Amino acid sequence: MDTAALPETCCPPTLWLRPGRAAYLGPSFRLDTHSGSVHCFALGVDAPFVLRSADTGERRVRSALIGARTPHHLVAGDGRMLFCYLDRVGELRSAMTERHSSVHFGHRDEDRLVRDPCEAVEELLGEEPGEIDERVGEAFSLLRVRDASAAEIAAAVNLSTSRFLHLFSEHAATSFRRYRLWARMLRVAESVSAGTNLTTAAVEAGFASPGHFSDAFRAMFGLTASTFLASRTRIVTLV
Repeated sequence: MDTAALPETCCPPTLWLRPGRAAYLGPSFRLDTHSGSVHCFALGVDAPFVLRSADTGERRVRSALIGARTPHHLVAGDGRMLFCYLDRVGELRSAMTERHSSVHFGHRDEDRLVRDPCEAVEELLGEEPGEIDERVGEAFSLLRVRDASAAEIAAAVNLSTSRFLHLFSEHAATSFRRYRLWARMLRVAESVSAGTNLTTAAVEAGFASPGHFSDAFRAMFGLTASTFLASRTRIVTLV
């Protein structure tokens, strides 16, 4: 991980990208109810936030780990939020002190993470992911590079499509369709950070149209892509 990039870019609103992962640190947005394709760790850097989900009802907390495909509504004030999107959570789940079926609360080192959110970004994006079936891991790697169907990936890992889809859902804690959307989103962000315009980046990543991308972005993150880009958040790609 290119840790040297973090101190230089930690003050302004920033989105860091790493294979399979991303982290945003900056002012909170007015988010609609949404459902992420991968796990999301949320930290109220300057103040607690309110999280509503079917699993836990309404809670006012400082940190939460929200499972993939969990509809939720997060309401924060004017302070900074840290959102880390993770395709695998590794030891993070066990670090949460209050656990429910789809949402967990209270990171055991919450106070430390709040004091130095840049260090939190480095820690969360750099954490070693847990063990996973090697065929699912290969699917992750392939989808990060190019768009591909379930049948194409299944053939590449020598499985039938039905067996592959079952294995993927079992080990990835999300569906193949939703992970494919996540991988596309990361490729869009990487292309935009390199100077490609959003429409071109979305189509090249595999979205059928700009409208398809816009709908998927809002459903996944709770705001429009145009709202996010208007915030002038800088995008940093880490290796």
